[in-house]
Parts: sequence; C-alpha cells; structure tokens
Amino acid sequence: MAISGELSERERQVLEAVIHRYVATAEPAGSRTLSRHFSLGISPATIRNTMSDLEEKGFLFHPHTSAGRVPTDKAYRVYVDSLMRVETITGDAQRRLQADISAGGSAIEAILRRAAQSLGILTQELGVALGPRFERATLRQVELVRISSERLLMVLTLHGGAVRTVFVEVPGVIADEALIEVTIVLNERLSGLTLEQVRTTLPSRLRDVHLKPDTAELLHIFVQEGEQVFGRVSDPSETVVLGQPSLLADQPEFASGERLRQLIELTETRQQLASLLEKKPGANGISITIGNEHGDPRLEPFTVVTAEYQAGSLSGVIGVIGPTRMPYDKVIALVGHTSRLVSDLLC
Repeated sequence: MAISGELSERERQVLEAVIHRYVATAEPAGSRTLSRHFSLGISPATIRNTMSDLEEKGFLFHPHTSAGRVPTDKAYRVYVDSLMRVETITGDAQRRLQADISAGGSAIEAILRRAAQSLGILTQELGVALGPRFERATLRQVELVRISSERLLMVLTLHGGAVRTVFVEVPGVIADEALIEVTIVLNERLSGLTLEQVRTTLPSRLRDVHLKPDTAELLHIFVQEGEQVFGRVSDPSETVVLGQPSLLADQPEFASGERLRQLIELTETRQQLASLLEKKPGANGISITIGNEHGDPRLEPFTVVTAEYQAGSLSGVIGVIGPTRMPYDKVIALVGHTSRLVSDLLC
C-alpha cells in the first residue's frame, strides 16, 4: 500500500499545511498557527489532535520541547508523491533561465556550468549537474599530442562533437614517428567503438599489432594501462559541475557548525556527488531522493532533485541539492524546465 493510503483526508490536509508552513518559515508549526494561516475548516483542538495522530504514524515530530511540529522525511515523500501540485514557472524565470544558459560558449561543460549557476540562484539551492555519460559515447578519432618528455595528451573526439582529454605518462621521449604510428593503430582498432567497449576490450584489440621496438613500447602502455586511461575519460566524478554552495550556507539548516561541515564535505567529494546524481529518474524524468532515502547518515540533511537531459545520443542530469525543507513544488518545476532547455541547446 502507498504511504498516502495511511492517511485520512483530514490528515492529508493538516500534513500539507504543516509542510507549507515549515518550508516557508523554518519554524515548527503549531495548531493555532495553522488555524490562522490555512482554511482547514476545523478548530485548533481538532488540528492538534490530528497532528498527534500524524506524529504517531511517523509523519511529524517534536523538535526539542517546542509545541509545534516538523515534517519527517516520510512526510515529504508522501507530499511529493501525492499531495503536491507542481508550480507553473513564471515568465520572468523562464526568460532568465533561457538568457543565462544560452549566453556564452556552446561547449557542454560551459552550458552545464551556466545552467547549474542559474538554477541554483532561482531555487536558492545548490545547483548541480553531471556531464553526459561518456562510456556510451562512440569514438570517432584519437590524437596523441606531446606535452613534455614524459607526458602525452590523448584527445578523443566523439561522435556528436564532444571532445575528451586525458594525460598519459610515458617513460621517456617518444619519437615523432612512433607517435604517428601508434595514433594510426589506435584509430584503426578503436574508431567506431563506445568508450566502454574500448575500456573493456583494449588489450585484446592491440596485442596482435606488430611494430618496431620503440613504437611497440608506446603501444604497450595502452595495452597495459588502457582500462585505467580510458576509465578516467568516462569517470562521472570528472564531469560534476557545481553552482554556488554559499546559497545553502545561508539557510537555517546549515547555521550549525556540524551541518555546515557536512555541506562542505559533500561539495568537496566529487565521487560521492557523482553517485548521488546518477540516481535513476522517476516520474516524468524527475528523480527526488529525500533525507534518509540516501541510505547514508552523512546525507540525511539533504534532498537531491534531478532531471535527465539529452546531449545527442548521450544523457546526463541536472538539478539541485538542498535541505529536506525545500519548496518542492517550485524546485521540481524549475529543474524540469532547465533540463529541457539544456537538451534543446545540446541536441
């Protein structure tokens, strides 16, 4: 049975009122406050009794000795799934997003950075984005460029125009002729494959190549370390884009030193952020993970709302991270609209 099935119509109305009041004020909601600010059609005493019932069912709790109550993660989930009405985005917000995202360069990283910044400002949350999942991208061309005597830059051009780069360490100076020959081999053997196919099958595709000793030494580096090298190209943590964490630092939830430290740790750990953002999309392409649903105590203060965008045949996600006390109706509308704008620019 869905969580909302546990609630009577009166409980649903009171719970929705508590959530709206708490999201707006960050203060526990009491029965008299709800009676004054919402047309519930019942007395403060009835509201108080209903709130007690909701607390027993795990939807509300008392913070400290306050007379008011605060929504639980379970309450936010039932609100998002069955009580909420998604807002209509204002014309001003639509125009601002369009202007901010389309201004400047057309590189994927630049578009995502502008989108995350603008989305964060409009929602007052931390805008985030994850670049396209390049492991499913098809390789068109490989180029090796000498950076120093012990380092090469491998430039990968993908179908659709995206370009990825990765440094390759070499034991010493590589002759120009060897660079050219290995580049030719890599293109002959790897062009047309996905990056995932390259990463998992590279040794077997290169082992039967016969070259001069100095050239073979360079190719041997790719045979031995190819999985690691190409793994770095498609590592999602390398494509995490952040807006302004300071927008969250100003919110009441992060006034304490402990919560602020958790926020800082989250923004500094790109692998953890990438894992958060890779959640599968839910209804209407929107993924919403609330508090304890993350399954990690360190992430319980946060809600993550993301939507998938398309970049040609590839896809990524964009959204926001914020406290569980979030105006979900507004945030979900803005995240969904932003993902569509990004898709329009990248397709």
